[in-house]
Amino acid sequence: MKKIDSLCSVDDDPIYVFTTKRTLEIGEFCNSILVFNDGKEAFDILYSMSVKGEDMPDMILLDLNMPIWDGWDFLNEFSKLTLPKKITIYIVSSSKHPEDIYKAKKYSLVSNFIIKPITIDKLKDALNKAR
Repeated sequence: MKKIDSLCSVDDDPIYVFTTKRTLEIGEFCNSILVFNDGKEAFDILYSMSVKGEDMPDMILLDLNMPIWDGWDFLNEFSKLTLPKKITIYIVSSSKHPEDIYKAKKYSLVSNFIIKPITIDKLKDALNKAR
């Protein structure tokens, strides 16, 4: 299985964040995990990291329904950035709505749509498909 250096989780649900972090730690999927509670916070920090030339995450797990900026707001702004490397983005949502899945596919940055809950098998599959 492929291991990445850094992963970013953008989600406002503390239980999901906790279980995802534990799953990532148990599965030894990555060396470090960044966690943000909304899309605006994630964008601001990742934008700052990009401008400063700091290492960006290899993968982003992005929820759709969050306060302040939702996943769509994040994607709209993040897709405008010129990034130093390709970042794999997975939408991770409890939504099974076909419109959300269809809309996610319109973003070239989005690799796939994962229905919550996230599992070790789903993470393994995502990592193996990433770059």
